[in-house]
Amino acid sequence: MENRFDIAGRRKLWFIISVTILILGILTMFWKGLNLGTDFTPGSRVQVNLGAGWKSADVQSVFNSVNLTNADITSAGTFNEQAVIRLGTTLTTDQEKQIKDALKSKFAGSQDPQIDTVSPMVAQEQSKTAIIAVLIASVGIILYMSIRFEYRFAVSGVLSLLQVVLIVISLFALFRVEVNLTFVAALLTIVGYCIHDTIVIFDRIRENLKFTKVKTVADLEKLVNTSLWQTMRRSIYTIITVVIAAGMIFLIGGPSIHNFALALLIGLVAGGLSSIFIASQLWLSWRARSLK
Repeated sequence: MENRFDIAGRRKLWFIISVTILILGILTMFWKGLNLGTDFTPGSRVQVNLGAGWKSADVQSVFNSVNLTNADITSAGTFNEQAVIRLGTTLTTDQEKQIKDALKSKFAGSQDPQIDTVSPMVAQEQSKTAIIAVLIASVGIILYMSIRFEYRFAVSGVLSLLQVVLIVISLFALFRVEVNLTFVAALLTIVGYCIHDTIVIFDRIRENLKFTKVKTVADLEKLVNTSLWQTMRRSIYTIITVVIAAGMIFLIGGPSIHNFALALLIGLVAGGLSSIFIASQLWLSWRARSLK
């Protein structure tokens, strides 16, 4: 065991990397901002299958013909056969009918568009609900881990979770991926997975504490290293398994779950690494201060 890679002894390096990622993530969000979908911003979203080879200028001309000049047009689908149009205004029933007729007239092979409209009140309420859901999940995790383990384990686990969440959010901001309710569902899924992996490591640390006399920081580092390597194979297998599953969803899943799979793919990898290199090291540093 002594010849294996010393993870705990290099915790300052992991903390430097972690803080750097956090700073870059915060700067990215301030610089780029989140690409909020219609779930969180008032307006309308039109998604229509136009077939391969459509041009944004042609789609824009359709919306110009019905006096909607603020259209934001992007492509979607495996072969970019779908057009996604976002509007800063909420569409009326008459406007929706005009858009459907205009699209069919301009693009002969187009299908009926899917139109989603969110009022300002609904967007505000959904944003508030999403924040409350994440906060309740975090508080629940802290309470559960404080009861099962101790408060040091609980706080260390939640801090590592916040880093994972920030990584996912900042990457979505950097690459301008749409953030909607599906994204929030992915975040909650990531939180559940990450805390489960962290609890496995913490549980092994707690069990080893029962049979180890810890008098110095070196003893504590050896204990954490031993616990991490005893659970390392399980952690690696879990990461590989979830990456394969999320990767398949991302590659062959439909456009409606594409962002969900992407968030899962990023978050599950980051969460697995964070449970090994951050969560346990935060607990070690905190416990080491009490020894001193």
